[in-house]
Amino acid sequence: MPTTNNPNHASDSLAARVERHLLHNVGVAPADAGTVDLMSAVSQVARAELSRRWVAGDSADRAAKARRVYYLSMEFLIGRSLGNALAALGLDSAAAGSVGDHARTLEDIQACEPDAALGNGGLGRLAACFLDSMASVGLPSFGYGIRYEFGMFAQSISGGRQIEHPDPWLEDGTPWEFPRPGVHYPVRFGGWVERAESPDAVPVWRHAGEVSAKAYDHVIPGHGTERVSTLRLWKAAAPAHIDLHAFNSGDYARAAEFKNQFENISWVLYPNDSTPAGRELRLRQEYFFTSASIQDILARHLAEHGTLANLSDKVAIHLNDTHPAIGVAELVRLLVDEHGFTWAAAWAMTQKTFSYTNHTLMPEALETWPVALMQQVLPRHLEIIFRINHEFLVQAQALRPGDMEFQRRLSLIDEGGERRVRMANLSIVGSHKVNGVSKLHSDLLVETIFSDFAALWPDRFTNMTNGVTPRRWLTQANPGLTQLIDSRLGTAWRRDLDLLRGLVAQADDPAFRAEFRAVKAHNKHRLAALIHKTTGVTVNPTSLFDVQVKRIHEYKRQLLNLLHVVTRYRAILAQPNAGWVPRVVVFAGKAASSYTTAKNIIRLIHDVGQVINHDARIGDKLKLVFIPNYGVSVAETIMPGADLSEQISTAGTEASGTGNMKLALNGALTIGTDDGANIEIRQNVGDDNIFIFGKKTPEVAAIRAAGYQPMRIYEGNPQLKAVLDSIAAGAFSPDEPARYRPLIDSLLWGGDHYLLLADYEDYVATQAKVDALYRDQEAWSRKAIANVAGMGPFSADRTIREYAAQIWHVAPQA
Repeated sequence: MPTTNNPNHASDSLAARVERHLLHNVGVAPADAGTVDLMSAVSQVARAELSRRWVAGDSADRAAKARRVYYLSMEFLIGRSLGNALAALGLDSAAAGSVGDHARTLEDIQACEPDAALGNGGLGRLAACFLDSMASVGLPSFGYGIRYEFGMFAQSISGGRQIEHPDPWLEDGTPWEFPRPGVHYPVRFGGWVERAESPDAVPVWRHAGEVSAKAYDHVIPGHGTERVSTLRLWKAAAPAHIDLHAFNSGDYARAAEFKNQFENISWVLYPNDSTPAGRELRLRQEYFFTSASIQDILARHLAEHGTLANLSDKVAIHLNDTHPAIGVAELVRLLVDEHGFTWAAAWAMTQKTFSYTNHTLMPEALETWPVALMQQVLPRHLEIIFRINHEFLVQAQALRPGDMEFQRRLSLIDEGGERRVRMANLSIVGSHKVNGVSKLHSDLLVETIFSDFAALWPDRFTNMTNGVTPRRWLTQANPGLTQLIDSRLGTAWRRDLDLLRGLVAQADDPAFRAEFRAVKAHNKHRLAALIHKTTGVTVNPTSLFDVQVKRIHEYKRQLLNLLHVVTRYRAILAQPNAGWVPRVVVFAGKAASSYTTAKNIIRLIHDVGQVINHDARIGDKLKLVFIPNYGVSVAETIMPGADLSEQISTAGTEASGTGNMKLALNGALTIGTDDGANIEIRQNVGDDNIFIFGKKTPEVAAIRAAGYQPMRIYEGNPQLKAVLDSIAAGAFSPDEPARYRPLIDSLLWGGDHYLLLADYEDYVATQAKVDALYRDQEAWSRKAIANVAGMGPFSADRTIREYAAQIWHVAPQA
């Protein structure tokens, strides 16, 4: 038999395998293959090897009856898969040579792949980094989520306004998913609960509707190992394809409606929840993927062990925020209603099985659901939650007899106004461990919003500072810097990021600093090209690239950044010959479709940019751009090209941040508040290598307690007053002078909830320090290198090892 029939034989080159896939699977002669054809063929070659690893790893885990971790998340922002797969398989060079035979570059091939539209912001990207690290560390692991057909939305800009379009990333299929036609589970909604006369009888949920959850797997490769993680995504399918009776009667619209009312569950990430229908759909989404996932976990466990009595010994289920929190009630329901457990046994098992990560300190951002809506959609689960709450409050009363306020704060049901189910409270009560995602965040959890729970269970709360995967965010995103580090430190740092500490000594080497600057200059040219391609604005790559890329939200304070831009613009006009450091300010990010204020901030960014970028008096001294449709692939170009990383949330509001880590890992200096993981970054890179400004968390609390009066700051700072007045008077919106008056009024008269005005003066002064340092490129390079060198603790591998040891108790497998 010819050796070329064996895909793993050394003589069977990758080029030969690609040509076979072109001929047999793509259906095109290799000589006629286009870029998309080559992308498909190379992907199929990588997929075949990943499939072998997946099967081998799963077989080994089943044979060992391994304890697994199951990570439930509403988002997995995995980006493109081809480059990551080739890097994990060590096929980068061979793939580049193979496509080069067809007069194509690997970069062009990879660019054909759409980003997987499975998330939006840091929550989803964190989950993706964690799956990468679970595989690389060797944990038996599954991620579970929804197979969104149209993502959140694709963002375009028209007239400065955010326009939302469907993101049909699956339109032409994807080589990276493995459909599992034999894996599907019923997910039910509505109806009522029927109770038998006997108090010991199990209630019967008479549901009103049912949808089938169908499984699609993505294999997430580990690096430096043959282990993989599995991302299992659920697609909603109607129990019947169409209402055939309606179709045969000629009512084609109703026939299609029957199908759509079930399948819209997995269409869009975060449907617009400003309407009752949107809120109901979001609750259905959360229950849909959580129920299917837990049913799948139980089925796998029964197949391997034949009993659920040892479930918590072999299964660790992790809730990534509160979106899958209904899983606490769902596991109880499945154990009691379908598997014959007593209530006490089911509840004890549930608490041993679940753990929960909280991602917000803001009470208004903690997810709650109206009791009436849950009664309508999940009546059995509401009963279970009521019983959990009753038994829990009995415990609380025993600790503090007669303290009704204590019980009110702890209750799973918010009785103030419309009764609502508090999903964070349910997650805490139903878990054995609860963690924050930075030291400050975790401390504040037990000191503020969850202090009553911490009084009950002090050992339940812990900290797991977030991390990012260096494979995606340095090795793949920044090959120039990767090669430079490899030349001095070797390659082991990719699996042990603490080895980057070796760069501290390199910072004293003028030659290394020069090479470091050359890499940054190349990356800035790439970013400048992206800016021109996506916005039409030409920028000077030698300018300081000042970057704020993240979800558009008031607490992220993009508006504070913009106030500095306007301040700078006015100052340049007043003193054009003052020796300004040329600066390009880059924004990117999406605003939720129903978030009017965030959308107005995007529009203001564009309006200010239109004025500045077309003012001949300014030239290259200042440019302002907004890169549309921010996602992983866009970030992979922005992060390596950034000089300055804006991490400027109000102290005490950002749980951690991971963009701050990615940017620092790529040699950007941070300007930020002492908030979230900024604090730990400062501790690791050194106080002299970061720009910290603004009020600290205790000061923020004191200002609010004293009665914050932003109007006094406005009246006492002529520079700030002039900036706000110019925006409010229409200097950047002459066609509609009052366009931004409500935005400015929200600061002056609406309380300035996120203290932009309180931090403005220090922020502007700190930006002047940035300019001063950037003028000395040798000094700037030293500090940028110090940032890269200090990023060791912010590897997701470290984070995952800590989760595995301290929360999940899952051991790495060979």
